[in-house]
Amino acid sequence: MRVDRQGDLSPQQFLQDTRQNPVNRALLERLPALGLPDAWLVAGCLFQTVWNLQAGRSAAADIKDYDLFYFDAADLSEQAEAAVGERVSRSVADLGAQVETKNQARVHTWYPQWFGHPYPALTSARDGIDRFLVPCTCVGLSLDTPRGDAPALYAPNGLADLYAGILRPNPLCDHRALFRDKAASYQRRWPWLRIDEGPLSVAAG
Repeated sequence: MRVDRQGDLSPQQFLQDTRQNPVNRALLERLPALGLPDAWLVAGCLFQTVWNLQAGRSAAADIKDYDLFYFDAADLSEQAEAAVGERVSRSVADLGAQVETKNQARVHTWYPQWFGHPYPALTSARDGIDRFLVPCTCVGLSLDTPRGDAPALYAPNGLADLYAGILRPNPLCDHRALFRDKAASYQRRWPWLRIDEGPLSVAAG
C-alpha cells in the first residue's frame, strides 16, 4: 500500500479495519471502473467503520452514506456533478447504500452560501479531504495510482487521533460552531470519543 503522510499507526491496520465494511470493500473494488478523475473514498464511511469496530458494533452500523470525492475542473456546474452522481448511483445500486459523489473542484461555488464561511478554490480531491472540520476524519482511500492494485491511503494528520477517538478543530477550516455541532453528533453515537478544542484561533478561510 502506498501511504501519503499517514502518521505513526499502521496503514495496513486501517485498510484491514475499513474493509470489514462490505460496502467500503465493494466501492474500492469498483472505483477504477467508475472513471472518476482523482477519485477517493473518503471520510465517514471510513472512520465510522473504525469506531464501530472499536465499540464492538457491526462495521457498517448507522453509517448513513458513503462519500466519493473526485476532481474535475472542466465543468463546475451543479448539473454536471448531478449527472455524475446519478451515473455512479446506478452503477452501485446493488449495494443498497446511499453513495454521495462530489466534485471538489466546485465546492467553493456553494460552500459560503450553505455554511456562511469563505472557502478557497481547491486544486485536487485531497485538498477537500484536508479541510474536513475534524482532523482525525481527514482520511481517504484511492485506487487511482500508477499501479492501481493496492489502495493508497491519504491521512494528512496521521491516524493516532482517529484510533484514540480525539476530536480537535481543524486549523485549515476552523469554524468552531460547525465543529462543535459535528463533534457532538459523533460523540452521541460513540460516547467514548473525546472533544479537545484547545485554544481558540482565528478562523481560517
